[in-house]
Amino acid sequence: MIATAIKLQEASRDAVHDDMIMEIVKHIVSIRDVVDEESFIKEMYNYSAMLSAMTTTLVTHALLTEEQLNDMLEAIKEMDTVGEELLNEYRNN
Repeated sequence: MIATAIKLQEASRDAVHDDMIMEIVKHIVSIRDVVDEESFIKEMYNYSAMLSAMTTTLVTHALLTEEQLNDMLEAIKEMDTVGEELLNEYRNN
């Protein structure tokens, strides 16, 4: 349990310090005084979404084996296929 907690902490730390995420932060800091409030809010939202996605990705890789990741991706693909089939069936009726 402690090892898992450490992996989660490391994944979260790595996401915050990721080069791409840090570049976004630098960009936001550099434009904060020259853009209107709405544009700034959009930039902050984008940063938040990217940080969340990066954290989720790193946590997933920290907690799952490669085989488990592949199984999860395969299940997602299958669900997408079923969803598309159902949507197409609905549209055709």
